[in-house]
Amino acid sequence: MTSRQYISGLEKLGLLVLFLCFFSPVDAQQTPKYLDPGQPVKERVKDLMGRMSLDMKIAQMCQYVGLAHMRDAEKNITEDELLNGHARGFYKGLHSSGVERMVQQGLIGSFLHVLTVEEANHLQELAEQSPLKIPLLIGIDAIHGNGLMSGSTIYPSPITMASAFAPGMVEKSFRQTALEMRASGMHWAFAPNIEIARDPRWGRVGETFGEDPYVVTQMGIAAVRGLQMDKFDKDKSVLACIKHLAGGGIGNNGTNASPVEIGEGELRNVILAPFKAVIEQARPFTLMPAHNEINGVPGHGNKWLMTDIARNEYGFKGFIVSDWMDMEALSQKHKIAPTPKEAFRISVDAGVDMHMHGPGFLESIKELVAEKKLSEERINEACEKILEAKFMLGLFENRYTSKSDQAKIVFAKEHQQTALDIARKGIVLLKNKDQILPLTAGKYKNILVAGPNADNQSIMGDWVFEQPRENYRTVLDGIKSQSAGSKVNYVDVGWNLQTLNTDSIAKAVKMAKNMDLIILALGEDSFRQHWKEKTAGENRDRMDITLWGKQQYLVEELKKSGKPVIVVLINGRPLATPWIEENADAILEAWEPGSFGGQAVAEILYGKVNPSGKLPITIPRHVGQIPIYYYQKPSQYSHPFIDGAKDALYNFGYGLSYTSFKYSALNCPGNSKYGEPLKVTVAVENTGQMAGEEVVQLYLRDDFSSTTRPVKLLVGFQRVHLQKGEKKTVSFSLEKEAFGYYDSRGKYVFEPGSFTLMAGGSSVTKDQIFQKVTVDN
Repeated sequence: MTSRQYISGLEKLGLLVLFLCFFSPVDAQQTPKYLDPGQPVKERVKDLMGRMSLDMKIAQMCQYVGLAHMRDAEKNITEDELLNGHARGFYKGLHSSGVERMVQQGLIGSFLHVLTVEEANHLQELAEQSPLKIPLLIGIDAIHGNGLMSGSTIYPSPITMASAFAPGMVEKSFRQTALEMRASGMHWAFAPNIEIARDPRWGRVGETFGEDPYVVTQMGIAAVRGLQMDKFDKDKSVLACIKHLAGGGIGNNGTNASPVEIGEGELRNVILAPFKAVIEQARPFTLMPAHNEINGVPGHGNKWLMTDIARNEYGFKGFIVSDWMDMEALSQKHKIAPTPKEAFRISVDAGVDMHMHGPGFLESIKELVAEKKLSEERINEACEKILEAKFMLGLFENRYTSKSDQAKIVFAKEHQQTALDIARKGIVLLKNKDQILPLTAGKYKNILVAGPNADNQSIMGDWVFEQPRENYRTVLDGIKSQSAGSKVNYVDVGWNLQTLNTDSIAKAVKMAKNMDLIILALGEDSFRQHWKEKTAGENRDRMDITLWGKQQYLVEELKKSGKPVIVVLINGRPLATPWIEENADAILEAWEPGSFGGQAVAEILYGKVNPSGKLPITIPRHVGQIPIYYYQKPSQYSHPFIDGAKDALYNFGYGLSYTSFKYSALNCPGNSKYGEPLKVTVAVENTGQMAGEEVVQLYLRDDFSSTTRPVKLLVGFQRVHLQKGEKKTVSFSLEKEAFGYYDSRGKYVFEPGSFTLMAGGSSVTKDQIFQKVTVDN
């Protein structure tokens, strides 16, 4: 079919839609019930559905990329990149003007990657010209702030948020993100990512909350509540989208979308646990399946996961959207369908309600209904949920936004402060030899700052495009602002990790001889603006997890100067850096700290902020240790490696402070009944010389079980502030879910017996105190 024939066909379809609408038996003079905001949402949906043709209903299931995005992609990517990528899209044979006409005819229900108020309003104006005036639902990957739009507040990436162990702050950041989105004409965040990340080779670790099911669950609940609020607000809420169902963070070779083979017990206990809890407790309205397959069944064709478990067992009430072209992937990649049309059938039948993205879907689904391979009832189910979302968001009454509203809300002072606060709490102090930190202003007269991440937007992380220079603080900016009495000497070795400047490295090494202190900003680059150069983020998976390129050479050469070396790591995935651990004087894991990350780093270096972040993921010594995570089974290390240590470089929950904490008096009843909350208390005392915050962590071990259980599992955490010498008692309440589990056949069981409680400042046994408890039926 030629491009002209395709568009001509669409125009004929549009005329048919107009005919069906204008010659409806409903009285044209009466205001339709669906346009009356005083009517209940359920009644408005029912009324609108009664006026819609099958084509109109399927159209609501169709999503397209934005016009500007499409035009840019047409010029800058190849057809092969279109088919195999996940970030940029256009439609061969369909011009953007044809898409505009489709909107006018009511043949598109949603857009993604619409990045300006002007385009959002333009598309909504076109939709208002359609027969039933149904507004568009506009979605965006707002993973940690609305980062694909210029001028937004960029919060620390999710792995950094998780390091803060502060769900309340996470909820606040997503609440503010929702406000910035609505002010910009957007209604739907493709967030949060609540996958379990257990393989550092995977490039998307930074957009997750780490390896632990409990932490991921708490952060996921906070994110969904922040975006949607407890009850939808027509002007302030956006749809949340929990993703990706399921297993993307444990692919069998560490790459994005690679297959997963896993037993049902482990799948339910670990991978699905956050989905279950977030659905039950936060009620996200949308869900996205994963690129990958589990046990031979691709996510977008897995009816057991999407319908049987998510909908029927967990109670998911919203709609499911495909990931980028993943319906088509059932045919083109997974090879379980001979044609895209059959792939659409499998996916919709399995539970997917909206197609991301492009042409071909509407026509195929209509044919499948005519052929009785899909029921119109199934189409109605999908369409009703999508319309329900539009009514709940108030889009029929308020589909437009304005530049003036956007200017008042986006990058507001309060939002900036939240981004800074999360960065301050999310940065983790990994090493502090001889208490070199905090630095005293003026003590080191000449400071050398170098490294590829010292003075650029790598601090932003993935899912962020170029931001205005005045809107962010780099590591170099921060150090200059805190280093009164010192001369800061900066050597730019280049930002591209793949092509660091050898001459500049030599210059830095030569200069180091006359310096008193060296601060290096090393790591990786996830910044989406650097699409071809970035080394982490979506579809940037690695075989190795050491420092990229010449960075190791840079730090080793500078260490030879004999001057103290402080390393600041900017990265989205755990990096194996055993040499740096052995040789650097201090190490900060800053992850991807966002707009004000450089300020937060410097405040910690100079003691304006006492570090309190804890690792939400295990950091290995070597790629050969993968998979490595703290909740391993008892036999995991029955035998050692013959060529290296078996223990992690840094353990889950680990993080240093400028003060010290002592744990005591871990108490609970010696016997408890299953189903009754178990009350646990532990005392924590600040035994150091300054005020600080500690993340108190509570772990549990099932001492004996019919199916092997982890050596420990996190069941609670609290962040507590303590003045010098202050002591507080921290309380936890463990519900019955902490003591049950899914066995190897996927059956939920509780086995009475002995359990061990462990409390401390990390998952490391030597840092913990213990208490036994017996739980009976």
